[in-house]
Amino acid sequence: MRPAWMFILSALLAFATAVFGQAAKSGTPSAASQAQPSQQPVATLASMVDRQVASMEKQIIDVAEAMAEEKFNFTPESLNIAGGDYKGVRSFAVQVKHVAASNYFIWSAVTGDKLPEGLKDGNGPVDLKTKADILKFLKDSFALGHKAAATLTPENMLQAVGNGQSLRLQRVEFGIIHASDHYGQMVEYLRMNGVVPPASRAQSD
Repeated sequence: MRPAWMFILSALLAFATAVFGQAAKSGTPSAASQAQPSQQPVATLASMVDRQVASMEKQIIDVAEAMAEEKFNFTPESLNIAGGDYKGVRSFAVQVKHVAASNYFIWSAVTGDKLPEGLKDGNGPVDLKTKADILKFLKDSFALGHKAAATLTPENMLQAVGNGQSLRLQRVEFGIIHASDHYGQMVEYLRMNGVVPPASRAQSD
């Protein structure tokens, strides 16, 4: 079974190829087409990926905001679930910080931005303790994701970035996929505390 990022990458490559080919064929717009009323902006590779970043950003931030501050240090280990093995797993706060820290590590290779002060590993800065500070760290990391998506073009999407072992498009998409993985874990942490995840509330009404 192929990893999820390979399916997404294949679809985006096909889209970008089609867009690039169409642009090459169309050349300069005719006077008649220029006279047409303004329509919706034409989709681009950058805009498509940016929508994916925005979608994941909303889901992650909504879940993080839904957890009460006094529960930010919750881990399933405290529940002593029979047959469970949660020893040493990340707290909810560290889950959020891990998503943000990973966003920086992954997307800074695309944008060229320096990492924030105090960011040394995937668990985020140790001095971030309050819900407000952690949420700010998270939101700022997704701003970098939008910046990374904006760099994408059909011409540079296969360009090697970072240590040269990944492609520009692959790197941007991996940030989204990684966040999605931890979104699923954060949702379970909410459920364990009797909180219905925001994305599920409409269905549960």
